[in-house]
This record gives sequence, C-alpha cells and structure tokens, in this order.
Amino acid sequence: QVQLVASGGGLVQAGGSLRLSCAASGRTFSNYVMAWFRQAPGKEREFVAAISRSGSNTYYADSVKDRFTISRDNAKNTVYPQMNSLKPEDTAVYCCAADYSVSYYDTRSERYDYWGQGTQVTVSS
Repeated sequence: QVQLVASGGGLVQAGGSLRLSCAASGRTFSNYVMAWFRQAPGKEREFVAAISRSGSNTYYADSVKDRFTISRDNAKNTVYPQMNSLKPEDTAVYCCAADYSVSYYDTRSERYDYWGQGTQVTVSS
C-alpha cells in the first residue's frame, strides 16, 4: 500500500503561481511513477502531468505545458507540481496518484492504483 497526502492548494489570482506537494509513505517511493490529475466541477477528471521513477522524464497535458513543472525528491518521498501563469480554467481539485507499473506518458487515470485526497486550487480572474 502507498499512502499519498496532497497539500498546497489555495486561492490565487490569474497569472499567479502555486506549488503543490504530495507526500508518499508505505512503499519505496522511487519505484512508483507519480502523476497529478484534476477535476473541475461538472467535468471529468483529467490528466495534468506525470514524472518517471527517477525523475528524468516528464509528461504534460497540452493545457498546462510550458506553465506547469512537475518534479520529485525521492529522498523526501515527495512530488511537486510548480504551477505558474495560472488561469481561471485551472480551477479544480488536484489529486496526486501513484502506480508501480504504469508508463509515465500514460494519461489514463484508471491505470493508477493509489490516490491522494485532493487539494483545491481556485484561480480568480
């Protein structure tokens, strides 16, 4: 079992920045691909970004490319998305996810076995 705890959400003005965190425990963190998904009210959950086990490879949704940066610290068992140039359409509940066998470029949420509780990000215009 892997336990994930997300934090760092909040209210920010359009054009601002936020850095989320997802702390993992329970298994060897570096064995897991880590990803972030988000879900806005009335919309389906969508892929945001993912990072490979070593951190050397990343993959982003087109909607956040060049604005968001995902990174991980395997010594601290933590994954971070740095979110810059935020837009009102980025408003959503952001959840981190982990999986042992998924490829980092796989955007399907059903491929991930472990999920954090989510943290709300609200971007005001």
